[in-house]
Amino acid sequence: MPRKIIIDTDPGQDDAVAILVALANPDMFDILGITAVAGNVGLKLNAQNALKVVELGGRSEIPVYAGCSDPIERVLVTAEHVHGQTGLDGPELPEPEIKLQEQHGVDFIIETLRVHDEGTVTLATLGPLTNIATALQNDPEAVKRCEQIVMMGGAYFQGGNITPSAEFNIYVDPQAADIVFRSGIPITVASLDVTHKALSTKERIEAIRKVGTKSAIAVSEMLSFSERFDLEKYQWQGAPLHDPCVITYLMKPELFTGRMCNVQIEVQSELTMGMTVADYWNITDKPKNAFFLDNVDADGFFELIIEALRKLP
Repeated sequence: MPRKIIIDTDPGQDDAVAILVALANPDMFDILGITAVAGNVGLKLNAQNALKVVELGGRSEIPVYAGCSDPIERVLVTAEHVHGQTGLDGPELPEPEIKLQEQHGVDFIIETLRVHDEGTVTLATLGPLTNIATALQNDPEAVKRCEQIVMMGGAYFQGGNITPSAEFNIYVDPQAADIVFRSGIPITVASLDVTHKALSTKERIEAIRKVGTKSAIAVSEMLSFSERFDLEKYQWQGAPLHDPCVITYLMKPELFTGRMCNVQIEVQSELTMGMTVADYWNITDKPKNAFFLDNVDADGFFELIIEALRKLP
């Protein structure tokens, strides 16, 4: 039986890769819908990008919803400096023919979790957690019916990538992240500690390009564009590929290692706003509320991505 998932996203080149991998595997994922949130760029462009990716993957039947356009309390911070002015710079993707659903993304999340059996729907979050936290505020009983949340966000050993102490997705809406981590829902965290080990080297990008499908060529162009920022920053042999860690973890969790620990989000100090305070060494007796991923078999990770791209148009 395919796993029922809702993908919450702010595409984003790495979001696009994650979505395409999920679209390519209908035997593993029953994608109930994709909800867009403000993050890498504003909501309007992110929602448009989600439609483009769904069409690129040949799965136009998957409904896409626009969610929240602003964080719960803070002014929106975006990342055009990484992802380009469209949020999905690199390939020239046509304007989508499919349209957004009229229903608000938060309402879709709540309604979907209400109508499906409790514990059968996974929330796969690739961006800021505004939609999920807003759903929790509006109908906590419904959202807590989900099976789990698997998210890309946070960091412990790697510090931050938007401030010295905060990872981008958490920093954009730390209040939302705080609500989610205090919800009691089972959470798996694909932090920078793991995503920084999934590097899109030139050899791996070339292997993707050689798949030759329209989707694979588009992905190679996306990664070639987005990597320029991280290569300059980190001076590594390749740029981290963050969001596909969520989908590949759901496909093949044995590629990853991690541990249960307590995770809290800093929401008071401007110096460390959005910091993911992970009690990785179990220093306190605070309840362990998240499975915090810390390593990945990068070769196996990229094999899953390449295999998925072979299945797409």
